Amino acid sequence: MSVTSLAQPAAKRPKTRSPEEQTVREELAAVYRIFGLLGMDDLIYTHISARVPGADEHFLINPFGLMYEEVTASNLVKIDLAGNIVEDSGYPINYAGFVIHGAIHEMAPHAHCVIHLHTDSGVAVSCQREGVLDCSQFAMFLPGGIAYHDYEGWRWTRTRSRGWSPTSATARRLSCATTAP
Repeated sequence: MSVTSLAQPAAKRPKTRSPEEQTVREELAAVYRIFGLLGMDDLIYTHISARVPGADEHFLINPFGLMYEEVTASNLVKIDLAGNIVEDSGYPINYAGFVIHGAIHEMAPHAHCVIHLHTDSGVAVSCQREGVLDCSQFAMFLPGGIAYHDYEGWRWTRTRSRGWSPTSATARRLSCATTAP
């Protein structure tokens, strides 16, 4: 059996990257590694993004095809709110991650970091018709801070050419749960 690596040579670091952006890149890569160690990943299908300091229209997201433990500061992908890659890292993005994160970053400019996970507990709760029940102190901190949308299948197979954008109704529902600073 042969194994093909998805690893690609990293693009050279642009000379225009600010020290603040480099710090956010390092911190975001560390969050990916920690979440991976804690088992809070779903192979390659969940995302954590961070707004790029000084460039409110740009954010960093994981490269498509890499496990959380493979994410580094240099291979994070910088994209804009339209899903365009604005700094080549040698990797593509998962379009589903862009749609969810782009909507929240666009509609909640105070959100510096967006985390979307498929934990076992989260998946179990999402399978319940009632969603999160306010029957314990652990659920009580969520009122007004959680949004629901219907499952629409594997989004990474869809493209912008099919009319998908961060301002779609689904994306608006996802971003309605963000809280004020």
